[in-house]
Amino acid sequence: MTTVLTPATPLTAEDRCDRCNAQAYLRVVLTSGGELLFCAHHGRKFEPELKKVAAEIQDETEKLTATPSAGEEER
Repeated sequence: MTTVLTPATPLTAEDRCDRCNAQAYLRVVLTSGGELLFCAHHGRKFEPELKKVAAEIQDETEKLTATPSAGEEER
């Protein structure tokens, strides 16, 4: 997915997918105004359509595969 990383507010666990209410990892800012939030699954599923209407896409799906940094406790 092509993304534009701008100084945007990072997504948190409180941000939920507009489609299924799972944790959101993508914020899509629409060219018509407004934004949509998607989990990684729905972001990939709707990628072709989103690219047509997005002014920018904030993609934080790397959080899903990130390894804990030194000093963080494993759960």
